Formats: sequence, C-alpha cells, structure tokens
Amino acid sequence: MNGKTFARNKKALHDFDIEETYEAGIVLKGPEVKSVREGRANLKESYARVRDGEVFLIGAHISPYANATHLEQLPTRDRKLLLHKEEIARLVGKSQEEGKTLIPLRLYAKNGNIKLEIAVARRKRQYDKRREIARKTAEREIERAMKERLRQR
Repeated sequence: MNGKTFARNKKALHDFDIEETYEAGIVLKGPEVKSVREGRANLKESYARVRDGEVFLIGAHISPYANATHLEQLPTRDRKLLLHKEEIARLVGKSQEEGKTLIPLRLYAKNGNIKLEIAVARRKRQYDKRREIARKTAEREIERAMKERLRQR
C-alpha cells in the first residue's frame, strides 16, 4: 500500500472475485481534491466504464468542499480516469467478457497525487459468498483452538 487511503470499497471484496487490479489517476477539480483529502469520498455503488476510448468513474460520491463557493460541485459526476492506452485496451477486452465489470477498490494518495485502484472483477454468486463466510469462520475457529491449546501448555 502506498500513501494514505482516503476511501475504500469494502463491499466490493465481499461481492466480487477480483481478477486484475490497475492503478489509475483521476481527474478532479480543486475543491474535490480538498474534499477527498478530508476523507469525504464514498466509492460504494460506483463502477468504471470505458467510453470512446477513455475510462470514466461513475457513481462515486465526493461531497462538496464547504469552503469552495466559486465552483458548482456535483457530488456524483462522472470523473475521467487516467490510464495508458495499452491498459485501456486491456480493460476494453476484459470488461466485454461475460459477467465481468470494472469496480473501484480504493482512493489513495501517492507522491502527492490522488490515485484510484480499479479492478476487473466477476460478481460472486450467493453460494460462493456463503462458502467464503463458512471458510473464514472455520479458519477463525481453528486459530482460536490453536491459541487455546498453546495457552494450556
């Protein structure tokens, strides 16, 4: 992990199987940058789309910065993502495959810039989610039992 994380899409890791991740720059206006740095961004229910050879973040909510009065701020406007042409070409191919989508995972700072980690993901089925929860519970129980056994010695 690089830099400070401003927002995470926690639900994404529960609802999707992550296949590939990409680091993208994000085009923000001045007040939006200040708002993100204050931690007033939300990636829940957002996704990315490739449109006309460019990638856009859709549905991400960045609250208007309170001290900015000179600029109209739409909290959920589409924001352009900055990627290399080769990465965009790969994303076009991947996102057109059946059942795959582009989702944002986290918004963070790197070398003074705001970056977005996006992933090519496939939605988990309900039984996959239940299996994952059961596996994690079993691992926790095993860990607890081992700690208890070590304490008894």
